[in-house]
Amino acid sequence: MDHKNYLYQTIHLAIENIQSDGGPFGAIVVDQYGNIVGVGQNKVTSTNDPTAHAEVQAIRKACENLNTFQLKDCVLYTSCEPCPMCLGAIYWARIEKVYYAADQKLAAAEGFDDQFIYEEINKDYEERYIPFHLIDLEEKNLPFEEWKKQEEKVEY
Repeated sequence: MDHKNYLYQTIHLAIENIQSDGGPFGAIVVDQYGNIVGVGQNKVTSTNDPTAHAEVQAIRKACENLNTFQLKDCVLYTSCEPCPMCLGAIYWARIEKVYYAADQKLAAAEGFDDQFIYEEINKDYEERYIPFHLIDLEEKNLPFEEWKKQEEKVEY
């Protein structure tokens, strides 16, 4: 695969997106045969969706096009190093490899700094900027018990 060519495509997607009132990020998912199966651009502000990052958009489109929730034979190309949310989506999608052009330091220099999220992840729940509180309900395990009973379930 021509990694540089795919990365140039993500950069052009990002620039095109800026000109359409979107964020400066673009991503594509490529299957094992070199076909682009998902394209994404950052649409956070234009859709009022904080999860509409380019990588997530590309993963969603690839999953839709391939009719699957796992992209284990696919590669993600993105104009910038993925943020923590996108990193999680990449792992859940089982992407095989990721190639990126700009790193998180370049993004941070332009106001897209995710370092605080990486720091928050390592804090105790009570010490986080947004506190997390566990409430011990007797029924807390019911969804998992019901899931375990299902004979025809799709494991993931």
